[in-house]
Amino acid sequence: MSTQVTVHRMVTTTTTSAFLINTGYLKTFPGILQIFQIILGCVEIGIIGHYIHWSYNTDVLVPELFFLQVATTCLITTTLLLFSFLCSIATASIIPKTLFEMLYHIVAVLLYFASALCLLIYLTDNTAYRRKGHSLTLRTAASGLGLVNCALYVLSSVYSVRTFRRG
Repeated sequence: MSTQVTVHRMVTTTTTSAFLINTGYLKTFPGILQIFQIILGCVEIGIIGHYIHWSYNTDVLVPELFFLQVATTCLITTTLLLFSFLCSIATASIIPKTLFEMLYHIVAVLLYFASALCLLIYLTDNTAYRRKGHSLTLRTAASGLGLVNCALYVLSSVYSVRTFRRG
């Protein structure tokens, strides 16, 4: 005994112009870390960028410019990562499993630690810099915030190494 079955297929194609934002990423541990990294990076760049004096000789500018360059680079890259994770759910699930995010966080830790420590040592040891009457409090605070941001990048790198190994 055989039975005939007729199958009808209907293909529907829709286009939408809706722009979806992955707000759920902001509630995750990496999302919260990235928000704090961006906020601290903005504060650090604002302080150092405002109080840097371009009329000094180059030995004074080197630690401040190194710190400013590292903070700016990390701020831009972290902001781009956050925006790409917010704009695409697929990106938020694929990029953490790649080697890029793990390497970025490890390099950010090393550079942030080196630049913040270099600036902090320079500000506390250089007596000629202090004799000129420059305000060191905010620069020292920016360097301390750099070390805090370095700790946040350590947490991000630990999380990204775990995510990368899980694959």
